Amino acid sequence: MGGKIITRTAEERQAEAEALHASIVEQVQQLADSGQWRAFLEFARSFHNYSLNNLLLILAQNPDATMVAGFRQWQTKGRQVRKGEKSIEIFGYREKRGEPDGETDEARASDERVVRYFPTLSVFDISQTDPIEGAVPLPEDPTRRLTGDDDHGVIASLTAHLESNGWRLHRTSLTNANGYTDPESHRITLAENLATEQTAKTLIHEVAHIELRHIDDLDEYRTHRGRMEVEAESVAFIVAGLSGFDTSAYSIGYITGWAGENTTIIRDTATRVLRTAHTLASIISPAD
Repeated sequence: MGGKIITRTAEERQAEAEALHASIVEQVQQLADSGQWRAFLEFARSFHNYSLNNLLLILAQNPDATMVAGFRQWQTKGRQVRKGEKSIEIFGYREKRGEPDGETDEARASDERVVRYFPTLSVFDISQTDPIEGAVPLPEDPTRRLTGDDDHGVIASLTAHLESNGWRLHRTSLTNANGYTDPESHRITLAENLATEQTAKTLIHEVAHIELRHIDDLDEYRTHRGRMEVEAESVAFIVAGLSGFDTSAYSIGYITGWAGENTTIIRDTATRVLRTAHTLASIISPAD
């Protein structure tokens, strides 16, 4: 994987970090003003919320699935399932009211049965569809995972730092997150299907949670999760920038969502974010 970042003086690094933080505010404001984030949220909300069992079924059949819908539902969204595509099979839910035979009307009304059954449904991932000519294009996802195969010196450095402080790094299959930190077991878990560059960014994000002491009190984290996620991802964006790669495709949409399209929270957390970013950047590559 990739090499170390270009060394620079502490003053040069500080100036670059401040410029990167300022660019977060600018890009989040641009995304909010464009309406792209809001449009994507409305689009995402239009999809059915599947049960955990169905999510597991979907991912077992197509580990790369991101948005799934039925054949006709895709048509209403301006996309056509390609001919020959194999469907993803999940379970639906139906109720049917039935009446016992040989009863009076009054008895039937009081003893009406509800029969529940789970028919098999066929759905398709967005990757199995094409736009219908003339249809309004779907809004672009503002949080696109990074696809690069270079870690820019991040993974080995931060892994060594974690291990020296009693933490372990673990990779496994995750259904709805890129990674998470468990303070009780002192373990960071990262999704195993991430590209190397996305893995590096996610690792910075999780280590930032530790350095910012977000996980010292999980009740506090749950209460102020929006601010804490903005802080951690802002650190990831800055440290990645100092390390030589741009995470805007993922970070700006992520920060916009947790900030509620409000740049005030980003400005208010600047001091903590920059201090933590300097700490992590120094671990990855000490300044001259």
